[in-house]
Amino acid sequence: MKAKTIKGNSTTEIKKAFENALEDGFTPTLAIVFLSIKQDRIAISQMLEAKGISIFGATTAGEFIDGEIGEESVVIMLLDIKKEHFKCIHFETGDQQTLDISKQIGQIGLDTFKNPAFIIASGGISTDGEMIIKGIESAVGPKVTIFGGMAGDDFTMTGTYVFTNGHYEITGLVALILDEDKVQIAGLATSGWQPVGTVRTVTKSEGNTVYTIDDEPALDVVIKYMGINKNIDEWKEVIVNVGSEFPMQIQREGSEPVIRAPLFANKTDRSLVCAGSVPQGSKIRFSLAPDFNVIDKVIEECESVKENELPNADALIMFSCKARHLSLGPMVSDEIDSVKNVWGAPMAGFFSYGEMGKSTKGKHEFHNNTCSLVAISEK
Repeated sequence: MKAKTIKGNSTTEIKKAFENALEDGFTPTLAIVFLSIKQDRIAISQMLEAKGISIFGATTAGEFIDGEIGEESVVIMLLDIKKEHFKCIHFETGDQQTLDISKQIGQIGLDTFKNPAFIIASGGISTDGEMIIKGIESAVGPKVTIFGGMAGDDFTMTGTYVFTNGHYEITGLVALILDEDKVQIAGLATSGWQPVGTVRTVTKSEGNTVYTIDDEPALDVVIKYMGINKNIDEWKEVIVNVGSEFPMQIQREGSEPVIRAPLFANKTDRSLVCAGSVPQGSKIRFSLAPDFNVIDKVIEECESVKENELPNADALIMFSCKARHLSLGPMVSDEIDSVKNVWGAPMAGFFSYGEMGKSTKGKHEFHNNTCSLVAISEK
C-alpha cells in the first residue's frame, strides 16, 4: 500500500495538490480527510468522489501532516489500499443513542470481515465517547481494535461534523472498517498528565455529566481547585483551562487511570459535561499538564510498538487532543514529527476533542488529553 499526504489553505490549493499527487499514475482508493469547519468540505469531497475515492472525514481543531501544523486548513492522506480490504460506513445520531449505533457498526464489521478493526470519527460536541467503545465491543468482543477521535470545530464549540461520500454534515459516527487479516494495525494512546492532590469522589453523575464532587457542585470544585475567582459569565474560559491543564483522572484498580476533560459547564446547576462517561462513585484526582519529558515517553512507547508489533508502516494516523496543543505549545510539533520519524511513513492527523486507542497497559478505550496513534500496513 502506498500513501501520500497533501495540504492546502483553500479548495483551490487542495485541488492543485491533489492533481499533482496523481501525476505519476497513483490511483488512491481511500482518502482520510481532516479539515476546518471553515473549509468547503462538500467541494473537496466531490473532487475525491469524481475519482471514485472513498472518504473518511472529520472537522478539526487544527490539522497536520508530518510535523506541519495548520489552522483552518485541509490535510488529506491518500491511500491505494485494495477496496476489498476496507469499508466506510456512517450513521446519523437521530433518534438512536450512540451505544446502539456503535453496536450496529460493530455488527456490520463482523458481517463484512472475520477480524474487523475500526477507525472511528464522531461528530456532535456532546457525544459520549465511552459509549462508542462499549457498543462496538458488545458486538465484536473485548479484544477488538478501535482507534479514532472526536471531531473538532476550530475550538469554537459551535458544532462538529464527520463526513463521507454523499454525506457531509454527520453529527453521528463515520467508521473505517479494516480487514485485520489483510491489513496490520498497531498503535497506542499515551497522555503524560500526572495526577496530583487528594483523591475525590464523584457523588452524583449521569453518563458524561458530572453534577457533584464530594457533594459540592462540580463546577465550583474545579474553579476552587484552580485557585481562581472567576465570574461565572466567564465559564467558557474556565472550562478551557480545566480541560487543557487540570483534567480529571478516574482511578481504577488493576489498570491505568483514564482521563476525562470537561467540555461544557451548565451555569444553572453548575454541572460539567465531559467527553466521556464518569460513573457515579468514581474516585478521581486532578492532573498537571506534562512536562518536557513527555515527548521522550511518547517516542519510547512508539519504538516499543514498532519493535514488538509493527516493524514497518505504510501510513500513520494521529488523533491528538486539542489540550495537548494548548499545553505543549510549539513542542507539540516536535512530538508529531518525532512520532513520524519512528517509522518514517506519511502521517496525517488532527487535534480532537477526545481520542480512542490502546493504552500501553490496557485495552482499547476512550481517552481525553491523549495522543492516539495508529500505524497501518497492508499485508
